[in-house]
Amino acid sequence: DLYRKVFVFRKDPSDAFVVLQAQLEQPLRNFTVCLRSYTDLSRPHSLFSYATKAQDNEILLFKPKPEEYRFYVGGKFVTFRVPEGRREWEHVCASWESSAGIAEFWLNGKPWPRKGLQKGYTVGATAAILLGQEQDSFGGGFDLYNSFSGELTDVYLWDAALSPEKMRAAFLSLRLPPALLAWNSLSYEVKGDVVVKTRLRE
Repeated sequence: DLYRKVFVFRKDPSDAFVVLQAQLEQPLRNFTVCLRSYTDLSRPHSLFSYATKAQDNEILLFKPKPEEYRFYVGGKFVTFRVPEGRREWEHVCASWESSAGIAEFWLNGKPWPRKGLQKGYTVGATAAILLGQEQDSFGGGFDLYNSFSGELTDVYLWDAALSPEKMRAAFLSLRLPPALLAWNSLSYEVKGDVVVKTRLRE
């Protein structure tokens, strides 16, 4: 149980990452991914990378610069421009619905304008899911200058597009529906220089 714990990615740049194990019975036609990050990086970095053998950017949350997030589904992406962070924890949730082809992005409990992405697409179920690196091949192919350095916590993946109430609940760390990946019951493996520590502050 990682309650009130964080992954600290100590080095910059880094070859370290965390592998997450999720039990996916079938491909995803809807999903939501949420996480909280704390970093002073201004260079590009990957937060959440879900690759299949067919598509290395099957799901990717990527921050190319401090005032921008990119959300990929099936190799295509939409950009969400955000205020440059004040070097505080940032909570992001991104959801996607295949039938409507809608991508939703929430930052610190607030929604951004929705965008169109990959209508009718299906996300493959056999995946390598990593924190801290961006995969350019299944489970590897890292560019160290896209690596994450800093602290990550509260990582979740659901096989549904969460309602606005649940998006806000995720930001406030309230009770959440059962997830494919849940921070309080995370199955993970640390590869390289990543340390699990108690969170410094809320």
